[in-house]
Amino acid sequence: MEQLEQELKARIIEALNLEEMTVEQIDSDAPLFGEGLGLDSIDSLELIMMLDKYYGIKLTDKTIAKQVLANVRTLAEYVNEHRTK
Repeated sequence: MEQLEQELKARIIEALNLEEMTVEQIDSDAPLFGEGLGLDSIDSLELIMMLDKYYGIKLTDKTIAKQVLANVRTLAEYVNEHRTK
């Protein structure tokens, strides 16, 4: 699971053009939105597109998406269970 978390952190940095950040700077348990990375709703759309492109996951339910995108750990757990790629 840790390897998947590292991969997701790298993909988040790439998808959101966070070149000033490194994988090591992203805490797996820190919130992605608000106090943590400070992402916004546009960023959430980018992450949803990234999940579809790399893992074949389509997040269409806003309630589920909010839970899945809470932090890197919840994202990794969801990808691990639902990936088709």
